[in-house]
Amino acid sequence: MNRLTGLLAAIDAANAADPHGQELFYGRRMSEMLQMFAPSVDDCLKIAVRGQHIERWLLPRHQYPEGRTGYLRWRIEQKNRHAHRLAELMQNHNYTRTEIDRVGALVRKERFKTDADAQCLEDIACLVFLKYYAADFIAKHEPDKVTDIIRKTWAKMSEKGHAAAQQLDLSAALSAAIGRALS
Repeated sequence: MNRLTGLLAAIDAANAADPHGQELFYGRRMSEMLQMFAPSVDDCLKIAVRGQHIERWLLPRHQYPEGRTGYLRWRIEQKNRHAHRLAELMQNHNYTRTEIDRVGALVRKERFKTDADAQCLEDIACLVFLKYYAADFIAKHEPDKVTDIIRKTWAKMSEKGHAAAQQLDLSAALSAAIGRALS
């Protein structure tokens, strides 16, 4: 087993402990989407894509204040925790400090509008949201909130990401919501 295969298995093993049963599937969906979207990327991006939500349940959102300030603080702390946890696993699989630092920067989404790999990670996260999670989101929220979230999601994506999103097999309701948000 090469070090990437071993590391991805370690990420999956960590995420398999999720009591909600979500993060293992999320990580695998992220990797599958990356394979379709950009199959020829380096190991650092593959690791960041698979592990960007590693053990996310360990820092629950409800432990932070409601509202935007609490949400942003939670997200920053999550990104830092994910980067730290991936660094531990990468060290165990003989990755260099340079590779570990690179994955950390990607997971923290530093410079995602100017770093092609960070933008790719963001595109993948948005595509996975649209393909697997957005339909449930729109069913549970008011149309104005749905429009706002879709606009924000779209704004994070590159032109390549937009093109890929338009190729996804989405429900009629989600397609209509995207159309309203972008008009």
